[in-house]
Amino acid sequence: MQCFSFIRTMMIIFNTIIFLCGAALLAVGIWVSVDGPSFLKVFGPLSSSAMQFVNVGYFLIAAGAVLFALGFLGCYGAHAENKCALMTFFLVLLIIFIAEIAAAVVALVYTTLAEQFLTSLIVPTIKKEYGSQKDFTQVWNSTMEGLKCCGFNNYTDFEDSPYFKNNHAFPKYCCSGDANSVTTGSCTMDKAEKTAVKGCFNQLLHGIRTNALTVGGVAAGIGALELAAMIVSMYLYCHMK
Repeated sequence: MQCFSFIRTMMIIFNTIIFLCGAALLAVGIWVSVDGPSFLKVFGPLSSSAMQFVNVGYFLIAAGAVLFALGFLGCYGAHAENKCALMTFFLVLLIIFIAEIAAAVVALVYTTLAEQFLTSLIVPTIKKEYGSQKDFTQVWNSTMEGLKCCGFNNYTDFEDSPYFKNNHAFPKYCCSGDANSVTTGSCTMDKAEKTAVKGCFNQLLHGIRTNALTVGGVAAGIGALELAAMIVSMYLYCHMK
């Protein structure tokens, strides 16, 4: 009985923290989405670069909503000894856990297939939106500047894009991978071909592989926490009257 009470108390505390974190993320996400300029004024230049990523506010809202719901279900289920809430908490965590494992398997085993799938989605969007849609263009500019890359595969992704049609040139990142080193002339096809800046997908893969131990450790830690939370919720569920 003492063990049950201790685990129940820890479950309430842990999920209260998750609930509050989710509420904070949700509030920030709504603030960013509704009043981005005020957010930039408060948090300054650091937030300015982050705000260049389109729909960052919606991402925060989604993440916050999930954490908010999970925290509420876990806390309420443990405090009120509500089996329905605990079972829902367990099932939601189980779905997230399975989705994470599936994503990891796809990333490890089907990298080529994933690349082809993403290419079929992203490259046509680049050709349609880059240079005409401001937020989308800023996303790619920030990505290419940060990763020192060009397009999803390479410079050819920008052929027939609004930017190429208007400027008759490729983005400056495609001729160096570093905006600061491009000082003269436009990034023509000849220059881009000679420079051969790698695509952002390959650069991202390289970064992940270089930091594989760190990425794997973080992923394993998150998975372990989720697994522990599921075990605890099932323990409480089975020992409730």
